[in-house]
Amino acid sequence: MIMTGRLAGMDEDSARLSRRDLLRVGGLGAFGLNLAGLLQVGAAAARGASTASAAPVKHCILIFYYGGPSQLDTWDLKPNAPAEVRGEFRPIATSAPGVQICEHLPRCARIMHKLAVVRSLHHPMRNHNSAAVEALCGRTPLGGDLELLADDANSFPCYGAVVSHQRPGARDVPPHVALPHVMYNVVKLPGQTAGYLGAAYNPFHVSGDPNDANFRVAELDLPANLPPDRLESRRSLLAALDQKTAGGAEQAMKVYQERALDFLQSKRLRGAFDLSREPDRIRDRYGRHTLGQSMLLARRLVESGVRFINVNDKIHNGQLANWDSHENNFPRHKNDLLPPADQAFSALIEDLDAKGLLDSTLVVALAEFGRTPRINKTAGRDHWPDCFSAVLAGGGVRGGAVYGSSDRIAAYPDTDPVTPGDLAATLFWRFGIDPATEVRNLTGRPFRLADGQPLSRLF
Repeated sequence: MIMTGRLAGMDEDSARLSRRDLLRVGGLGAFGLNLAGLLQVGAAAARGASTASAAPVKHCILIFYYGGPSQLDTWDLKPNAPAEVRGEFRPIATSAPGVQICEHLPRCARIMHKLAVVRSLHHPMRNHNSAAVEALCGRTPLGGDLELLADDANSFPCYGAVVSHQRPGARDVPPHVALPHVMYNVVKLPGQTAGYLGAAYNPFHVSGDPNDANFRVAELDLPANLPPDRLESRRSLLAALDQKTAGGAEQAMKVYQERALDFLQSKRLRGAFDLSREPDRIRDRYGRHTLGQSMLLARRLVESGVRFINVNDKIHNGQLANWDSHENNFPRHKNDLLPPADQAFSALIEDLDAKGLLDSTLVVALAEFGRTPRINKTAGRDHWPDCFSAVLAGGGVRGGAVYGSSDRIAAYPDTDPVTPGDLAATLFWRFGIDPATEVRNLTGRPFRLADGQPLSRLF
């Protein structure tokens, strides 16, 4: 796609046409696109309209950095800010002209031309649990900014549940998988269930460390005395019994039973979880740690046909060293958090690209919020939802783009503010789902799938 206008919030150098773009423009005349046509393309881009009918994506991998990375120490550095704001890290150049990121993300810097950064994400929730609903559902929780907010049957559904509801997939693989653990902040972190869409659309939760030599998904193990033909006999018996029962509870149980039998009989699903089939060099490239092997597992699940995969990043080096860096922000980011994130994320993008899966797979990396611009008394940064960053790749994303900008200390959006609702609308839109589609909760109240607008200029 050729865009002659400047993408809002982009660095000037990034917005200029590359030599390849100019060569493409030079060859367009033979195909009937003259200067007037090219200007029309630019005008369409400036309005935020897509200049090409990109096919809907087939998969999404959402990486959730629980705790909240510092935007100032990852994707939106402010080297000219006062010392108490800019911190210890320095920016480095990337493969995208004019775009700089943290020096401790060198692998991501080399593939920046495949990534897009949103630097103006914001919402009002300041506690982990309520902010998780913003990040994982694209909605402001009805219960408000509660420290220990939890999901219930009438909660907003997570992204994967909405996709499962609107775009059912193959029977022998779950449409939505979450790994490598269920997240807790005293209570189960909200935003991990189907909420009012119903338990039938909950993700298939995988709990276990894919980096463990003995990693397996016990739920998919067949009992030794139960061969596949007996499983099929049990399915027939269940179908006969279902004809004699009725009601919501029975129907819900039927869904669970059918899904369980389908998954137990699925060779491709069991094969997807078998990381021993991957060459050592690939496993090493992702990193021999929980996050790296979880990202590799996500790629294998995409190959198996799973539509939506959540990768929850919380544990590093066997410790609960999550991204909630109220103290010692810089050594934690430098030594524990950024190296595995840089390695695993860059490996995932390169691997999807090499396998021809990047165009059909949208990758979104984000957290529930960012960190305070000013460093606190314990050399840390505190919760800050007023402005933070997210990264997108694949699925038609314009690589090397920067959408929106923050002010001089990354405290508030300066241009093109983005809400989680906008991100939700973007995700559903890329799946070919109308964000304005209405669904009803258990009380009959109608809700749009997303209240925001797609970030179409990124595609």
